[in-house]
This record gives sequence, structure tokens and C-alpha cells, in this order.
Amino acid sequence: MTERTAVRTYQDLTAWQKALDLCLDTYRATRRFPKAEVYGLSAQRQRAAVSIPSNIAEGFGRRTTADFLRSLYIAYGSICELQTQVLLATKLDYLPEKEAGPLLPSVGDTERLTKALIRALERKLSSASDTRSRDH
Repeated sequence: MTERTAVRTYQDLTAWQKALDLCLDTYRATRRFPKAEVYGLSAQRQRAAVSIPSNIAEGFGRRTTADFLRSLYIAYGSICELQTQVLLATKLDYLPEKEAGPLLPSVGDTERLTKALIRALERKLSSASDTRSRDH
């Protein structure tokens, strides 16, 4: 059995840690994009990538589970957006296959961790709702 550590800050969340790494990798990869893409696909990928850990952190700092879930849904949407942009950049030959190769699994890992966090919070919210409805 593995020992779980307490989550005290958003930085303790594995989903946030993986999202931050993905963001850093995205910024590194977009440095080599054509200059014509500085305000196009490059900037869009950076915005999508930075949105992921930012929304996880923001949601963690909110007062309610429902607010945290809303922020996680936004982060999840940005993950899907980034995945699409990595595929597009590869098809446009802005991102060599050897660089896209490690990015796509990283996007997938971030997606799975975020979905797992969403499911856990949905169960928590549902359980709290079930408890309240039985009390009435």
C-alpha cells in the first residue's frame, strides 16, 4: 500500500505538477516556430498551456468544490485545445515529430490526471448532495 501525502497547496497536486511541466515544454517547443507564427499558433499554444496549471491553481484556491470543478473543466478544455495545436503544428512542420512525440504523451498524462481529479471531486460533490437529501 502506498502512503498518501496531504495536499496542502495546489503545488502538491500531481495534476498541477504535470501541467506545469507540460507548460514549460510547450514554451520551449514554440521557441523554434517560424517568426510569422509569433502571434498565431505559437502564442495560442502558449496561452492554452499556461491556462492548464493556472486554472488548476485558481480552482484550488476557490472556496467551494463546485468552483474548483468549474476551473478543472476549463483546464481540461485547454488540454484538449493544446493537444489539437500540437497535432496541427506537427502537420504544418512547425514541430518535428521527434519533439511532438514526447509532448503528446505528456498532454495525455495531464489529461488523465485532471480527469481523475474531476471524477474525485464530482464524487465528493455527489456524496455531499446525497447526504443532504437524506437529511430532509
